Amino acid sequence: MKYFIVVTLTVSLWSCATTKQNPATLSQAETAIKAVMSIQEQAWSDGDIDKFMTGYWKSEELSFIGRSGPNYGWQTTLNNYKKGYPTKDKMGKLTFDILKLNPLSADVYYMIGKYTLVRPEDTPTGYFSLVWKKIGGEWKIVSDHTSG
Repeated sequence: MKYFIVVTLTVSLWSCATTKQNPATLSQAETAIKAVMSIQEQAWSDGDIDKFMTGYWKSEELSFIGRSGPNYGWQTTLNNYKKGYPTKDKMGKLTFDILKLNPLSADVYYMIGKYTLVRPEDTPTGYFSLVWKKIGGEWKIVSDHTSG
C-alpha cells in the first residue's frame, strides 16, 4: 500500500510539473500573437494596409468572413480592405480588445475580440473571431470572421 501511495504521489507531482511548463510555452505564443496584433493596430492607424496584411497568412486558403459573406485568399482580402478603406481618414485609428485567446493545439489558437475604429465622422465597432496558426515560425491569421 505504501508503494502505491508513493507511486501515485510521484505521478501526481510529475503531472503538476509538466502542467507548470506548458503555461510558459502558451504564454510565449500568446505574447507573440499579441505582438502581431499590436503591429496591425499601428499599421492600420498609420494608413498602411500592406503592413497590416503581414499578420495574415499569404495563401489562397486564407478565409475572411465579413458583411458580404465568405471570401478566400490573401490578395482578395487585401483588395477588399483597400476598396473599403481607400484613405487614411476612412481607416481611422484602430484598437483591438482581446476578449479570449485559447490554444486549440501547440500551433493553433482561437481568438475572440472587439475592434474599434476612431474616425473623424464616426466610431464604428464590432467583434471578430480569428484562427491563428504558427507557420514558418511566425503566427499568422488563417481565418477571420469580423462583424460590425
